[in-house]
Amino acid sequence: MSDPIFERSVQVPVSPAALYAWHARPGAFERLNPPWEDVAVVERDPGLADGAAVHLRVKAGGLPLSWHLVHRDHVPGEQFVDEQVRGPFARWRHTHQMRAAPAGATLVDHVDYALPLGALGQALAGRFVAAKLDALFRYRHRVMTDDLAQHARAAEGPLSVAVSGASGLLGSALQPFLTTGGHAVRRLVRGASDAPDAIRWRPDEGVIDAAALEGVDAVVHLAGESIAQRWTEARKRRILDSRVRGTATVARALAAMQRPPRVLVCASAVGFYGDTGDREVDETAERGRGFLADVCEAWEAAADPARDAGVRVVHLRFGVVLSPKGGALAKLLPIFKMGLGGPVGGGEQFFPWVALDDAVGAVHHALATPDLEGPVNVVGPEQV
Repeated sequence: MSDPIFERSVQVPVSPAALYAWHARPGAFERLNPPWEDVAVVERDPGLADGAAVHLRVKAGGLPLSWHLVHRDHVPGEQFVDEQVRGPFARWRHTHQMRAAPAGATLVDHVDYALPLGALGQALAGRFVAAKLDALFRYRHRVMTDDLAQHARAAEGPLSVAVSGASGLLGSALQPFLTTGGHAVRRLVRGASDAPDAIRWRPDEGVIDAAALEGVDAVVHLAGESIAQRWTEARKRRILDSRVRGTATVARALAAMQRPPRVLVCASAVGFYGDTGDREVDETAERGRGFLADVCEAWEAAADPARDAGVRVVHLRFGVVLSPKGGALAKLLPIFKMGLGGPVGGGEQFFPWVALDDAVGAVHHALATPDLEGPVNVVGPEQV
């Protein structure tokens, strides 16, 4: 029995050089890794040149495994190969080819692989692995094509973007989206860090390294205490304070700069409207009642110093951001997979939702659209 080969191609509306550049930039692996796969980068060398190594940690059947890959046969702008040095396969050689096409470029992913245990391994797991590869590359090609198209539509030029909450669900997806698009990301971090992209801040104390913000074109402020916890009075205070103090710290720093960023994109939430039942609301609606409405109103008002200083401020009122990687869906999925799921509460309430990639796209749209400001609802097109 011959070893299996997997091949899949996709056309994209950019040149082979632009397609190659997207893969060569930091964050490409994170963008291409599906949210259902438990894979993390342990260590890697920059770039795609021959000999550059990547060390991954993967989980197979719940067991952690190390996967060491090295780049081979590198042709700048045209091709690179990922070859397994040590890992879960008996052999793995993944060739990425960028070919010229009439309307742009064609990416050809060619994987020559072999499973452990030879013919027995292929008989036991061959179909399963082939199906996994098909799902993996369908996902990779869709995300890559969508990302390239979105960056091409914006055509805003490379930006330097400071991001708070970069390690959260949305921030960890936004950062690689921006870097693969050619933008530079500066992370606001609370602890000590020698990383060149880090900007120190202590939002609880209203302190931020304002000098490190000089030269930044935009700020995306996502940080805040999670609301997915039991709402004791102390936790409600932390939820409110984390949003108001953090936003005020950023806004005051931007207002004091001689050359402030062009735009501050600040997270908010559809909790601003309170419980509206089956009544649809848009951005012109007044605030509702309840704790979350109080939080959102104070949260958005905390950005006033930046707005008053002439910075374009966009408040993205997110619905529940859904991804298997985290948030509400990650908590709900295991329950339903065990057959224990059911209606939440009375089961009649509306659930404003948005998929993670669409939330990322909304942030990018806010960054790249000069005439957009004020509140913007970020929810799916259909009510459920």
